[in-house]
Amino acid sequence: MNMKHIPAFLITLLIIIMLGCNGTPSGQTANDSASSSATFNIETVMTGLEVPWSIVWAPDGRMFFTERVGRVRVFENGKLRPQAVFTVPDVDPTGESGLMSIALHPQFNANHYVYLSYAYSQTGVLVRVVRYKESAAGFTEPKVIIENIPAAQFHAGCRIRFGPDGKLYITTGDATKRELAQQLNSLAGKTLRLNDDGTVPEDNPFVGREDARPEIWSYGHRNSQGMDWQPDSNLMFQTEHGPSGFDGPGGGDEVNIVEKGKNYGWPIIHHKETKAGLESPLLEYTPACAPASGMFYRGSVFPQFKGNFFFGCLNGAVLMRIELNGRAVVKQESIVRNYGRIRDVAEGPDGFLYFSTSNRDGRGKPSSDDDRILRIVPAK
Repeated sequence: MNMKHIPAFLITLLIIIMLGCNGTPSGQTANDSASSSATFNIETVMTGLEVPWSIVWAPDGRMFFTERVGRVRVFENGKLRPQAVFTVPDVDPTGESGLMSIALHPQFNANHYVYLSYAYSQTGVLVRVVRYKESAAGFTEPKVIIENIPAAQFHAGCRIRFGPDGKLYITTGDATKRELAQQLNSLAGKTLRLNDDGTVPEDNPFVGREDARPEIWSYGHRNSQGMDWQPDSNLMFQTEHGPSGFDGPGGGDEVNIVEKGKNYGWPIIHHKETKAGLESPLLEYTPACAPASGMFYRGSVFPQFKGNFFFGCLNGAVLMRIELNGRAVVKQESIVRNYGRIRDVAEGPDGFLYFSTSNRDGRGKPSSDDDRILRIVPAK
């Protein structure tokens, strides 16, 4: 085959198809495989959704999930409630943002607090996190936890999750203004850390500095959308989107171990570049796979997956599994394909792995039953 006569975009597409979502760890080598070491089936749980962005479970077994257009939905007793339990009244659903992440308070059984991150319009696009109280009347008692986070049509973050320390962590995008990621007086391109009521923990790394926002936990991020903590070590792992051509060479998607006060380099370094004082990624993906989520498996239904890190890929259209030994990558593989753009992945109370598609987000090719939430179950 004479590659000179093939258009460049077709060559890129061919590479993506052949590689799926393959990445190389910085300073180490990982084995890749096209099929999983565990056997499983994939079941469809729900169809006809509209970009389900984030999935969580209440202690009573109910699944809460967000749809990017602004709806919070509930799945219980094997059925989807026909009506949304809540619709965000001031959401801006344009571009890549809209209603994004949902998190339940660690003491949800006692206080019924639900946290949502979403984009809104106010002389431009911004992001806020709001706490609600679930009651018989729906979501009530709204309390703004943080707002005025810079955003744009692209690179708006925004994953929210409670850490092992009981603090609320928030990932933010660079709002397509890449210089903001290095500016400590801006909330863009950062990981933020707050108390559950929106106040700032006294042990945050930049508390007391006049030139920095005290909410910041880490900086130098382009657009992180996945976050979870490794069991036992409690190390925070994040997935992050790399440059898209207009702001740097394509590719360079990342998996990072994110730690207090550290600078993750964007836009000074990207891809596999290194520089003293800046953190390079644990894993880097070129061509881009567009990682949109991240979680550690803690269950027992799949013992082979215990402690593994999973994330969904939009552009790569796969679900990735990363086997780790502490900070070191042992192996990685794409275990799910052929469902289109995969966004969130979450472990259910049944120990199954649930994932959502994002084929109706304007960049996919939706089938008649998209979008969907599916689950991975042991093979019968």
